[in-house]
Amino acid sequence: MDWAAPTQAERETALPGDDLVAADVVMDRAFDLDAAPDEVWPWLVQLGKRRAGWYLPARVERFVPPSRRALRRIEPRLLEHHVGDVIPDWGGTDATFTLAAIERPSLLLYTSRRGRTELTWCLHLAQHGRGTRVHLRLRLGPVRRRRLARYAGGFFDALTISGLAAGLRERVGG
Repeated sequence: MDWAAPTQAERETALPGDDLVAADVVMDRAFDLDAAPDEVWPWLVQLGKRRAGWYLPARVERFVPPSRRALRRIEPRLLEHHVGDVIPDWGGTDATFTLAAIERPSLLLYTSRRGRTELTWCLHLAQHGRGTRVHLRLRLGPVRRRRLARYAGGFFDALTISGLAAGLRERVGG
């Protein structure tokens, strides 16, 4: 299984949004795709609940009800995404993300609040050879149960981002 492990340099690099949340827990994930950032970009812009869904590989999606499967095509109406847009998240009925920054084809930055915890989720794309390196960073703070968030949350994050990476590879190559 690809656990979407970032390099040490990726863990240490500053990303947009790092200054927005005094994080108790930081989760970095990264993976490569055999497609240029311009080809990967629309897939990430349309990502999300009540949008294109969460991309999973076909071998996993076959266990998901057809109405809940992620798109396997680019949907032009989902590509209009602007700072301030609010999209629902799977973290509960009131869970949402707000788009805080967007720079085509390299950056999507979301903010959210879950109870007393603020978070940022940065999706950063960089040219990597002829393909793309996707670096995702989730920052949470304040967090009451840091070890639980770091290990149980970290495991869940690694699992879901690995699924996302595999699903994107089927859609864009690589």
